[in-house]
Amino acid sequence: MQTTLSPSMPDLLGCYWQWQEQSIYYVRAGKQQPQRPPLLLVHGFGASTDHWRKNVAQLQEEFEVWAIDLLGFGRSAKPNWQYNSDLWRDQLHQFIREVIGQPVVLAGNSIGGYATLCVAAQRPESAVGLVLLNCAGPFSSPQPHRQPTLWQKALRLLFLQPWVTFLLFQHLRRRSVIRKTLKRVYLDQSAVTDQLVEEIHRPSCDRGAAEVFAAVFKSPQGEKIDTLLQQMTCPLLMLWGEGDPWMQPTKRGEQFRQHYPQLTEHYLNAGHCPHDEIPDRVNALIRDWVLSLEP
Repeated sequence: MQTTLSPSMPDLLGCYWQWQEQSIYYVRAGKQQPQRPPLLLVHGFGASTDHWRKNVAQLQEEFEVWAIDLLGFGRSAKPNWQYNSDLWRDQLHQFIREVIGQPVVLAGNSIGGYATLCVAAQRPESAVGLVLLNCAGPFSSPQPHRQPTLWQKALRLLFLQPWVTFLLFQHLRRRSVIRKTLKRVYLDQSAVTDQLVEEIHRPSCDRGAAEVFAAVFKSPQGEKIDTLLQQMTCPLLMLWGEGDPWMQPTKRGEQFRQHYPQLTEHYLNAGHCPHDEIPDRVNALIRDWVLSLEP
């Protein structure tokens, strides 16, 4: 196990864990609490442990807090593998078993939320609770499956070409484009800082980052959320940034309630990443909800 100072959280040590012969980066903060489960924070697409720095700084005062870079992102290795929810589910499950050593409350944003949902549903021994923040992932469609049109087939074939995904990646990783994208999904424009832009840009410069982008882009959809919710039994807290232009929070919130009516939910004045945009509010909600869980 290697350790290094965390650039975004300089008072913490970042560590590397070897999983399937790949280096996985994570940070740990706070002291172990015998009566409280640890928290494990999981970032969204293109982000990393850095995206949780505002949350770790506060939550570590009352909880043992862990944050991890999914394989292919942040400071974790970026092998040219097939990336999907099963891979990240198994990574998180093994990390909980081998490194943390006890079940946790998982908290995930966007695609990280979907990965943590897969853990809670399919590896229930690892989760005592689940917090989803603007969770990504597919629901089953009530409409009969329609065959794609010729145009849709041609468009998909085009985006499967390596040169197309490479050019798209090179465009999206530009700092100016990252900033523009963030401003589109953050309600509070002042939260889009130079530091945030750099934290997202830096991993895109790593060897293998372009191949990871292409692999994720081409990966098939994972298990449907409604199916996962049918399998899950642990408590669920949903936090929605209601200004998210990508997730349709109101519609998706209704879908989650339909399939898991016992959940707790809050709609917040924020965009796609409420944990970074309004961390004080999100931290308080997570804290109070975790403390309300049965020992």
